[in-house]
Amino acid sequence: MMILKLAWRNLWRNRKRTFITSASVVFAVLLAIFLNSLKEGILQKMQENVVSFYSGAIQLHQDGYWDDQTINNTFEVSETLSKKMVEHENVTSVIPRLESFALTASEEKARGSLIISIDPSKERLITRIDQKIVAGEFINENDQAALITIGLANYLELDVKDTIVIIGQGYHGASAAGKYPIKGIIDFASPQLNKSMVYLPLKEGQWLFGATNRLSALVIQVNNINRSEETAAELDKLVENEYEVLDWSTLLPELDQIIEGERAENVIFLFVLYLLISFGIFGTILMMTIERKFEFGVLVAIGMKKLKLSSVVVLENIFVSLMGAFVGTLLSIPLVGYFNAYPIRVTGELKEAYENYGFDPVFYFSIEPKIFYSQTLVVLIIALVLSIYPMLKINRLDAVNAMRD
Repeated sequence: MMILKLAWRNLWRNRKRTFITSASVVFAVLLAIFLNSLKEGILQKMQENVVSFYSGAIQLHQDGYWDDQTINNTFEVSETLSKKMVEHENVTSVIPRLESFALTASEEKARGSLIISIDPSKERLITRIDQKIVAGEFINENDQAALITIGLANYLELDVKDTIVIIGQGYHGASAAGKYPIKGIIDFASPQLNKSMVYLPLKEGQWLFGATNRLSALVIQVNNINRSEETAAELDKLVENEYEVLDWSTLLPELDQIIEGERAENVIFLFVLYLLISFGIFGTILMMTIERKFEFGVLVAIGMKKLKLSSVVVLENIFVSLMGAFVGTLLSIPLVGYFNAYPIRVTGELKEAYENYGFDPVFYFSIEPKIFYSQTLVVLIIALVLSIYPMLKINRLDAVNAMRD
């Protein structure tokens, strides 16, 4: 307690020095939290947008389907299996799909396409596909009609109420051929997806491919997308070995690499920022050590042990750094909270670039708790590391020479 009191009182002997050091930490922590929150908010929204765009957070397949995506690797619908998924605390819904590749054609042109058979009412929960209709209407469960993407419609020169022909191979070599009126046209704002995608009602798709009551995937929607990997591992333990459960990072490895790369860049930026903080704190420590050389010499001369004196100086550095980190964190909470509630909307060319990739032209801010408490932890570590310098100086201190100087 005596050492703690000494350290605390010493801070206020030179208030200007204490306030300058704390202010530099406050500004750095505030800036770090603000920029980290912005970066994480943008990445999380990108992740949510892309995942909800098509794949979902988690998918369940027949074992081996992801390596060999053919209609022969589908599985039969099981109510028991769906119930197991929904019972998990992080799972909100389970959506069935049957996917296969086939040739799509009009009178004069043809193109290979991905045929996705969906439950229209459930599919809206993940992809919100009904909001991407640019012509016509969304399909219903009992329709014998198709939705096609705008790129495919332009290539085949088809429009709403025209007929698209689908020819392919069904389950176990069965013939798959059908003619469907186009009920609606979808614009995904992604050139790659717009080129070749056709949606059918699930029952119609199962009939077309001769795969009655069979699915290629159960798409699993979750509450917290950041727990997708953990949730997928837990669900994998609940099902038999004949199934595989994959999270979005496996389904979309390119997106995972982009996000990890962006986070690595953020770490480098924060490293540079905290390096600047370190120099600021070290400058104050250096000045304090030199100014108090006579004081240290007197304390050692009258019998104070160097270890205790070093402890006092270390605690002073920790107190100053923690005060700055605490105030910086308190100031950042309302700032980040405001921008989380009212995100920044971008305009101009940047807005067009975001919309071209199917993203909202908005800068979102994250309020994940780790963004706030991690800064305090980093500042504490910096203070402890920089305290090595005065400890070494005190350990080598010669009382007589220190008082003469």
